[in-house]
Amino acid sequence: MSTPKKQIPVAGSTRTPLEGAHEVGPADPNEIIDVTIRLRSRLGKKPLVNGDEFSKPIEKRTILSRAEFEKRHGADSDSIALVESFARQHKLTVKEKSAARRTVILSGTVASMNEAFGVELKQYEDPAGKYRGRTGSVHLPADLHAVVEGVFGLDNRPQAKPHFRRRRERTGGARAVTQSVSYTPIQVARLYDFPTAGNGSGECIGLIELGGGFNQTDLNNYWSQLNLNTAPVVLAVAVGDASNSPTGDPSGPDGEVMLDIEVAGANAPGAKIVAYFAENTDAGFLNAITTAVHDSTNNPSIISISWGGPESSWTQQAMTSMDEAFQAAAAMGVTVCVAAGDDGSTDGVSDGLNHVDFPASSPNVLACGGTRLIGSGTTITTETVWNELNNNEGATGGGISDVFPLPSYQSAAGVPPSANPGHKSGRGVPDVAGDADPTTGYVTLVDGQSGVIGGTSAVAPLWAGLIALINQSLGKPVGFINPLLYQSNEAADFNDVTSGNNGAYSAGKGWDACTGLGSPKGVEIAESLGASETEMRTGT
Repeated sequence: MSTPKKQIPVAGSTRTPLEGAHEVGPADPNEIIDVTIRLRSRLGKKPLVNGDEFSKPIEKRTILSRAEFEKRHGADSDSIALVESFARQHKLTVKEKSAARRTVILSGTVASMNEAFGVELKQYEDPAGKYRGRTGSVHLPADLHAVVEGVFGLDNRPQAKPHFRRRRERTGGARAVTQSVSYTPIQVARLYDFPTAGNGSGECIGLIELGGGFNQTDLNNYWSQLNLNTAPVVLAVAVGDASNSPTGDPSGPDGEVMLDIEVAGANAPGAKIVAYFAENTDAGFLNAITTAVHDSTNNPSIISISWGGPESSWTQQAMTSMDEAFQAAAAMGVTVCVAAGDDGSTDGVSDGLNHVDFPASSPNVLACGGTRLIGSGTTITTETVWNELNNNEGATGGGISDVFPLPSYQSAAGVPPSANPGHKSGRGVPDVAGDADPTTGYVTLVDGQSGVIGGTSAVAPLWAGLIALINQSLGKPVGFINPLLYQSNEAADFNDVTSGNNGAYSAGKGWDACTGLGSPKGVEIAESLGASETEMRTGT
């Protein structure tokens, strides 16, 4: 199809087929699909946040309410009107619009979308299934380029994978040389000296989920098994056409959803937990994040994300829009915790290079890596880098971003150059760590089945629970926490993990590209952020 006149490519929108995929034929021209238009801030391309603001102590930061942020940084009405006019010209309907989220969702036939965006949608098939895709760039009229940041949803390939690993039972010598233990989330929190005075009351933890669902009966039984005095309130929010839809398969996406809820809820049972369910596409992922960040009904103060994919699998427009959503979260005092990936330093890419996982590589999130934890009670016996690649049970992600430059808060952390040819500098991943090895994993209940699950998927909600406790103690959100963590005394606030590797990168003293600053000493971190140690330990 030739590109319509007066249309030019949208920067960063180029797509290629998935590796191993082949074209089946044209997409059904009469299929009705939704496309998400992400608009620019009313301030244009100016930064959404002042980085220096987050180097200040929490009590001196300027945090915007959601209403204030929309007024300053939302999409203006003229931009929305321009997209609405474009939709009418191309026989598309406006399904949804939000100035706060800078989002307009259009609906129409594949034929109309092809014509409107200068693409040719086709059906592709790979070993994982079929998807609707495109190659090349999306196109828009020149007048829309000034107001549109990205176009998502034309291509509905699976964009991300969950970062959890169920423990596999092995026989023979392999397991004999690898000590296997399991912990409840509360036992892990005890080893990491989480504050015990509060329970996260008044906080809301948002979970981004791209499939599966939760069963309230399972949750009730799990809370009962843990003897919780307070049962967490868990709600579901549907984003687009997705919903809380348990599959009945504990090894499928239900495992991710339940792990997130059970780890966060066990350690912050007084917090409200809201799971935002969206389709596993770039549009679905983006819409779930913006919905959670700008949710003025539930008002999440922490968002936990356990899904992602190698930076090389994303379009630049998707990474830009999601990173800006994380900037918005920072401006409104919302902490975003993201799993760093479960496939070592290559992130599962077979091109011979090292890759980091996105969205963990965004400099505006707290990237969470994985360790192997052995301990009892409140005493850690050993803690090393999680690496079970030899046993086909994964390893923590981590490394140097190919996309995002080194942020100022990491400038003194000793982040090395990339292990790839060229040895460029960039954002170091992860920032922090926690227990993730499935051989030292978390006791869970999924679809009626008890089991042990690990993966960096457990670490993001673990940190989310810790931050909920800290927020409650401070009476205000810690928000974008990275600059403060890097300013703190690492020896006092973290268990420095110095043994092991994730492939190309090895652990060492201080920050490293396997476990970041280390695993948490919860009370010490809370105290560094302004909480009273005595108050943190009340009730122990």
